[in-house]
Formats: sequence, structure tokens, C-alpha cells
Amino acid sequence: MGGCHVRGKQWLYDGGIHIPLIARWPGEIEPGTVRDDMISSIDVAATSLVLAGVDISKTKMEGRFVGPNEAAREYIIAARDRCDETVDRIRCVRDKRFKYIRNFHPERPYTQLNRYKETSYPVLRLMRRLFKQGKLTPEQARFMAPARPMEELYDLSNDPHEVHNLAVDPNYAGTLQLMRDRLQHWIEETGDQGEIPEDLSIVDRYNQSMTETYYKKLKELYEKEGMEWIW
Repeated sequence: MGGCHVRGKQWLYDGGIHIPLIARWPGEIEPGTVRDDMISSIDVAATSLVLAGVDISKTKMEGRFVGPNEAAREYIIAARDRCDETVDRIRCVRDKRFKYIRNFHPERPYTQLNRYKETSYPVLRLMRRLFKQGKLTPEQARFMAPARPMEELYDLSNDPHEVHNLAVDPNYAGTLQLMRDRLQHWIEETGDQGEIPEDLSIVDRYNQSMTETYYKKLKELYEKEGMEWIW
């Protein structure tokens, strides 16, 4: 999902989850039609089944049929857990104006070790170097900080790049609580498996595998770029 950039792919900002959906449906969708409905990737399977004549009304599918005459979603849910060897748990609720993000591990940095990204995203290594030199803007430096807020709230209509966190602004307390409630409802309704910690032996095995794969290359990159070897 999303573009392979520092704050894109694997993250729940719009750079990671806002992707286009292009559909062709002769007789039902007029060519050139553009809509701004809230659609989740899980809706693709449900829609495909309905178009194939399958009744999904009695299933437990979270996805829903998407069509010209269907009522639009009020919001979508997005989630991130492990990516490569990096263990995390992040959830978000997005409607047409606001984005709410819940970081279940606020004690960890956004940029906790991910050896694949360290070797494949040169901008990430550049940002580490500039952060250490104090050359990043406050917005850029926030993403490199050693910890992160438990909650993030963004007004996408006025802040499309999601840099001004409104979660601590009392003027948005009502919106914050609404988004919290929506997320909690989804967690309970779906039985969110992210609440179950991974077996530590699995975590260790992934960590060892990624170390064996990327250690040499990553060390060489850091030394070539004159950066302190911190891993």
C-alpha cells in the first residue's frame, strides 16, 4: 500500500493508505465518472462476489458491496502490525475530513529499526544524519523522535500532509472522542487480533533472519555515508 517513502508505505498517513480505485462497469458506471466515496480494499472482494451472483448478506465479511446506488461509508479503518521484523500496532479511523491514529506502542520511535528500509530508503538514512546534525525542520524532526504520541488527530481539509496533531487541542475534544469510539467499536466487533502479543520466539527468529540478510550491506552503507553505526 502507498508509495515507498519514509512516511508512506507501511504507515497510516494518507501517503500510505490513500490509493486510487479504478473500475470499469459497462452499463452501470458512466465512463469518466469520478467519486470520492470512502472505500476500503476489503470491499473489493465483497463487491466481486456480489457481481458474480453470490449472496454475502449472511456472511461475516467486513467488506461491503460498492456500487453506484449504495450508501457511502462514513469512515474507513486502517491497520498496521508487524512490517518485516519491526513489531508494531497502529490503528486509524478516517472519514472525509478527519484522521485519527492510535499508536499502541508510543514508547517506540516511528523509525524503530527496520533493516529492509534502512538499506532501501536512502532518504531515511539522510534524515537520520540531518536529525543528528539538527538540520531538520520541527515537523521533520518529530518523525525521527525517540517516542511518539499515543493519539494523533488531523484535519485533512486544512492539513493534508498531517503535520499538526490536534489530539491535544481542546477545541477538537468532541471529534477525538468520536473517533476513539469508532475505533473501539471496530476492535470489539472484529475481534482485533492485534491485541494478542506475538510469541517472542517468532520475534527473535524474524530478527535473526533480517540481521543475517542485511547486516553486512547496512554496515557498509553507514560507513560509506560517514554515519555512526548504531545498530
